[in-house]
Amino acid sequence: METASRKTVNEARHRGPNLGAVGVIYTSLFLASLIVPAIMTKGGHIPSPFASPDLAQAFFYGHADAVRIGAFLQFGAAIPLGIFTATAVSRLQFLGMNVAGVFISLFGGIAASVLAAISAAVQWVLAQPGVPANAVATRLLHLLAFVTGGPGFVAPFGLLVAGVSVISWFTRFLPRWLVWMGVVIAIVAELSSLSLIWTPAAYLLPVARFLGFAWIIATGFRLPRSHAEAQKVRTVTA
Repeated sequence: METASRKTVNEARHRGPNLGAVGVIYTSLFLASLIVPAIMTKGGHIPSPFASPDLAQAFFYGHADAVRIGAFLQFGAAIPLGIFTATAVSRLQFLGMNVAGVFISLFGGIAASVLAAISAAVQWVLAQPGVPANAVATRLLHLLAFVTGGPGFVAPFGLLVAGVSVISWFTRFLPRWLVWMGVVIAIVAELSSLSLIWTPAAYLLPVARFLGFAWIIATGFRLPRSHAEAQKVRTVTA
């Protein structure tokens, strides 16, 4: 009887969205937020906040529709990122993980999702009639969109990746290459916060973000959904 009960527990599967599919949706929406506006502006993109304020003002004034659609897609991408975070944390707890890394991941993922949504909302404001005509307001909103969607997003995103990766190092829930990839992304993500005081560090932001897409999708499909799957992964990676 006890053996049968243990077998039932081991084979029970975590109930929740497919993490891999959620990762694909998140990645697709964010990439669309870059590609669609680029097509609409014939290769243009939102200027860097470190570039000339006049250049940024001209872009927001002349490409309001593209900025608005990009903001909508980025706002949409923030939702599946939050869902991914909640589901991944729930799955780790289902697998018996009750350690600090679980809650570090939860904090990082939710913070990243919220800040990404705020950045998208600020970009939407920049696309409203009359706003780009005000140079001071445009400059302030442009900087706010960058700080929330740049280092404000990437640094806590790194905590999400770090928490899951460190747990998976000890439990072998994920392949070693994916764990190491997560560790590298987390380090780059935290270092990117130096962009707030050292401009060249801003180049680390897209590195962490785009590698993060691959990590989220791979982790979503590889993270075990049951104790039985976890045991199989441990056997393979041992």
